[in-house]
Amino acid sequence: MKYRTEICNLADHVGQEVTLCGWVYNTRFSGKIGFVIVRDGSGLCQCVMEKNEQTAEMFAAAKHLGQESALEVRGTVNREERSVGGFELKVADLKAVHEAVDYPITPKAHGIDFLMKHRHLWFRSRRQHVLLRMRATLIDSIRSYFNDNGYVLIDTPIFSGAAGEGTSTLFGVDYFGEPAYLAQTGQLHVEAACMAHGKVYCFGPTFRAEKSKTRRHLTEFWMVEPEIAFASLNDVIAMAEDFICSIVERVLGKHREDLEFLERDLAPLEAIRKPFVRLTYSEAAEMLRGPEARALLEKDLADKTAAIKELGHKIEEYDENATTARKKWQQEKAAQQAVDARMELAELEEQVENIPHHMELAANFEWGTDLGGSDETIISRLHDRPVFVTHYPSDVKAFYMRVDRDNNKLVENFDMLAPEGFGEIIGGSAREEDYDILLSRIQAHNLPIDSYEWYLDLRRYGSVPHGGFGLGVERTLAWLCGLRHIRETIPYPRMMGKIYP
Repeated sequence: MKYRTEICNLADHVGQEVTLCGWVYNTRFSGKIGFVIVRDGSGLCQCVMEKNEQTAEMFAAAKHLGQESALEVRGTVNREERSVGGFELKVADLKAVHEAVDYPITPKAHGIDFLMKHRHLWFRSRRQHVLLRMRATLIDSIRSYFNDNGYVLIDTPIFSGAAGEGTSTLFGVDYFGEPAYLAQTGQLHVEAACMAHGKVYCFGPTFRAEKSKTRRHLTEFWMVEPEIAFASLNDVIAMAEDFICSIVERVLGKHREDLEFLERDLAPLEAIRKPFVRLTYSEAAEMLRGPEARALLEKDLADKTAAIKELGHKIEEYDENATTARKKWQQEKAAQQAVDARMELAELEEQVENIPHHMELAANFEWGTDLGGSDETIISRLHDRPVFVTHYPSDVKAFYMRVDRDNNKLVENFDMLAPEGFGEIIGGSAREEDYDILLSRIQAHNLPIDSYEWYLDLRRYGSVPHGGFGLGVERTLAWLCGLRHIRETIPYPRMMGKIYP
């Protein structure tokens, strides 16, 4: 509709008459005054209606509009700092385009299973609206960084004939009678393009058949993977550092109000500056076994045990107010607070139950094992900036990672751990450029040589030192927004037992 004005542009139309097209977000009527909160995808606007002889019919119709009814509203724009968005519309005319009845996601509390089942409608809530717009900004900032710095976008295949990371997490498919797999990574294929263009990246969905239900795991997620020719491990780390700083600056600049709405503490993001912390795997192992890690977890146990006790008292108070408060809205508010508090209590009780196990894992961490999720959380919480953990044991890392020439038990790799306990969001390495060493690594991993002949060709013809990394979009967005669970960071999350809608 050409005459339509978007809510995000109301500042340009103060004192003017405009038409908004959107959906009913909420309504409130009291006597001869009515308030209809309209959302149009670009923002929220409070539309104010007054009942008189001329507007009585329109007022009555509006009063019965259900949540998410579609409508057109014409009126005059006024600046009103107390209203959502800072503006309001004095309504002259309101017409229903479609009346929604019994919209399932009401302002009352709903369990996460219910919301996930109605994910296609949950998008419309303000929180999800903000998160998905921030995801769009994050993706745009990722593409802009590489496009502006001379990288060439290379689209890599979704169907793959061989493992890129490990055979235990492959999704097998029947490819016209031949075995194939959904891509775990685009890295191996983008390496070939790196030898043609020098600096490249791929960006798309990747798949891991990992039977995990933790808050950090999805079976389908999006990853960006740059690759640089004539590059050492330090070159790749330096680029990753610059890349992360660029992303954080862009998201903070565009979404400060959205982050505040999510109640995200902005101070840790504002503190992201180069240089980041660098630790070797061996130093990280010592840190996990040391007194600082134990003190951190002991404090967690004490603080969260106290928080559980305090929440118990609050829940009793909320439950009482839900039945004894004088006004209905006060009862509903108390009931909602009780539901939220019980959800928080369940999370805290689970965390307290797990802390002793995490303490044991950290104290008894053995050199040669990979860092687990709880290990990464501890290390990242002990620092106020992102942490690069480098030079892992070769036995726990992928075959393509460059063997450390000073210690062949290690590889030249890194994981970047986001601060505040969010753990790994980047994994990268120098790639093995030596044909004979790479061949022996493929054999050591019991991988079929025939499937990697094309990859070995890259070492036969003009091999050079090179490297790159993969950044997971969803984990990065969870860190930026301060989310505990990754499921809200992707439009349609795919997890174990979750493939609808």
